[in-house]
Amino acid sequence: MSHGEPNNPYGQQPPQPNPYGQQAPQGVPPQQHYGYPQQQGQQPYGAYPQYPQSPQQGMPAPGGMGMPGVPPLATMGRRLGARLIDGVLYFVIYLAVLLPKFTDFFSEVQDCDANSSSFDTCVDNAVSDFQSSTLPLAGLFLVLVLLYEVLLIAFVGATLGKLAVGIRVLKLENGAKPGIGSAFLRWIIPTVGGFACGIGGLLVYLSPFWDKSGRRQGWHDKVASTVVVHVKG
Repeated sequence: MSHGEPNNPYGQQPPQPNPYGQQAPQGVPPQQHYGYPQQQGQQPYGAYPQYPQSPQQGMPAPGGMGMPGVPPLATMGRRLGARLIDGVLYFVIYLAVLLPKFTDFFSEVQDCDANSSSFDTCVDNAVSDFQSSTLPLAGLFLVLVLLYEVLLIAFVGATLGKLAVGIRVLKLENGAKPGIGSAFLRWIIPTVGGFACGIGGLLVYLSPFWDKSGRRQGWHDKVASTVVVHVKG
């Protein structure tokens, strides 16, 4: 006969009192009978699923988006190359539109008689005519640039310059194309900054150099919640 307590005929230790007010079934681990029963393959209560971590949750690591299969971040060299290609394209189109106006201006100045007392007035009239004819063209050109930048970034993720160097603009949170709202914000910020003798726009385009998040976002990227990635060699 096993040795137990004197008044216990079965020789077994009496069950210990349960501090939670109910008896735990024998053979069942205690962590499975508090609250809801644990299903097969379910994490025990209090254990949290483990997700892969990047340097900052949901943010791309330096040099990449921080997740397998996601394109790496575009280098500043490629971004500069894309901006230069688009800038040359703008210059060629703008020059082609304004060249006839410049030709008319110089022709009108040459017709002014340098020996005449009205020479200054003649030149002033030529300048006035040039300005009145070119300002509407400048406004039209600005609208065309807006449509070019916003529509291509919104629905393609890249301008022709970006396509040429293999980079794309994507939404940071889901990798989708930016859409109209984000594309417009991304364009308007450096454009408005450019009105300050171009210095503001230049600072916006250089701002990814001192972005501490590791995502190489410029100020315009941060406002639009976008990131620029390299999609091909």
